[in-house]
Amino acid sequence: MAGERAARAAAYENPRPEIARHVPVQARRILDIGCSSGALGQALKARSEVEVVGVEVDPEYAAAAEARLDRVINADLETLGASGRLREELGSFDCLIAADVLEHLVDPWSCLRRFGELLSVSGTAVVSLPNVRYWETLWQLGWRGTWPRRSEGIFDRDHLRWFTLSDGIALLDHAGLEAQGVERNYRLRPQPSRWDRHLRKLERTPLRPFFSFQFVIVGRRG
Repeated sequence: MAGERAARAAAYENPRPEIARHVPVQARRILDIGCSSGALGQALKARSEVEVVGVEVDPEYAAAAEARLDRVINADLETLGASGRLREELGSFDCLIAADVLEHLVDPWSCLRRFGELLSVSGTAVVSLPNVRYWETLWQLGWRGTWPRRSEGIFDRDHLRWFTLSDGIALLDHAGLEAQGVERNYRLRPQPSRWDRHLRKLERTPLRPFFSFQFVIVGRRG
């Protein structure tokens, strides 16, 4: 477990500024499902006076998050979501964060819908998903004829579902959340590099979907 956690640390145990900037500053109760070690929630609490509740299935991550967040529930998201007692257990929230967790679930559509129901009217959901339409998928699957298994990223061995941007927007729509905006994380290669910033020049070209490594979709409950 220690070796696997070290391999995933850069991807899953950082303050996630690309997520934090989409969390409304006026949000006072925030639910982070799949909160990992709580680094994102800790950054949000340092930014303003907020209550952050996390849900995390991994006991080691959950223990680390408990020292950073106001409350952490060590539980399987889908089991907790299907319990029928979410609102009684957790209450309502101004913002829901699902950062690179939904692709690890058997039924992310139902799970996001259940947790999305905890949002107040006009509450915000910030959802990040890896983009399976990234160029490397075409290279690995189409040319090499293989599907890699890695510690993190698009080919994380624990992924059960895969999404393009349109699939991600449909996921939010199924949960009763209207997509309000999308931020694309451009990468030349799976690992970040100094060349990535130049890829924004592809913004208005047909190549844009193939160099979008990850999407951050901001939705709002009507």
